[in-house]
Amino acid sequence: MNKAELVETISKVTQQTKADTERYLDAFLDTVTKNVKKKDGVKLVGFGTFTISHRKARVGRNPQTGEEIKIPARKVPVFRPGKELKESVR
Repeated sequence: MNKAELVETISKVTQQTKADTERYLDAFLDTVTKNVKKKDGVKLVGFGTFTISHRKARVGRNPQTGEEIKIPARKVPVFRPGKELKESVR
């Protein structure tokens, strides 16, 4: 499902216009992005948690040449599914 399909589905369920639904979805995504960027994260009980994870620097290998390369440390966004979401998928 892409963003347009998600907006259409939510607008049908909530009986809102697609334009309003898209604004709500954009506001949600902006809020999650800003809070994760500030390292606060977003926790939606039952659904999951959006946070930042820190990857340590490590040595990797170029698969084409076999040459060792240094991979720097970095921060990456992470989503951890909640209990209810996990159970609904089973």
